[in-house]
Amino acid sequence: MAMKYLTSKTAAALDQELMSTGAFSIDQLMELAGLSVSQAVFKLHPPQKGNRVLVACGPGNNGGDGLVAARHLWHYGYKPTMYFPKQTKNELYARLRQQLNDLKIPFTEDFQSSITQTDYVVDAIFGFSFSGEVREPFPAVIQALRDSKVPVLAVDAPSSWNIEDGPPSDGPGKGYNPDALISLTAPKPLVKWFKGRHFVGGRFLSEDMAKKYDLDMPPYQGIDQVVEMPVGEERL
Repeated sequence: MAMKYLTSKTAAALDQELMSTGAFSIDQLMELAGLSVSQAVFKLHPPQKGNRVLVACGPGNNGGDGLVAARHLWHYGYKPTMYFPKQTKNELYARLRQQLNDLKIPFTEDFQSSITQTDYVVDAIFGFSFSGEVREPFPAVIQALRDSKVPVLAVDAPSSWNIEDGPPSDGPGKGYNPDALISLTAPKPLVKWFKGRHFVGGRFLSEDMAKKYDLDMPPYQGIDQVVEMPVGEERL
């Protein structure tokens, strides 16, 4: 099934409308997004193939999705480790971290070492709103993601990619093209440059909302929160 792209500007407007007239809270949207991420990991790399998962989280909503995903992954039988170097005092993120602490999920400050001791990585550093320069401590982290042989699932965007223009031509993200991508709500234009397995997740749009933003509803099956898309089937 072909799907239309959701630009950065439109994605931000849709998020705002979901939290206003759509009556969703940011907690709900983050929970549904993180649940989708966890299901994509399960489909790509079930725990019997190796249950160690390193989740790299940025300071924004993309990082929050990663925190939620890690909680679900723990309940599926994985052993997550969290890399979350730029933690905010935001009350929502404090609660998400406390939930992980209660499950005794470890946090690490040493990404370079941790990536050599894991079976899978979730890149939840930067999402659809990223632009500009990659700031510390993330340049070395993105380089490690690029160079590692461990498979990586990126959340909404491979970190350092521009939503409209795709991979950077220089800098730490040059040459970074992860094994898998999950687009939340709808694909973004960057998927034109993506070569790996591609999922769409975030099962919360009403038909009226999808029609207003000229989006296709993914063919979700049963209780699934994700749908795998053939690469190259999206359209403007």
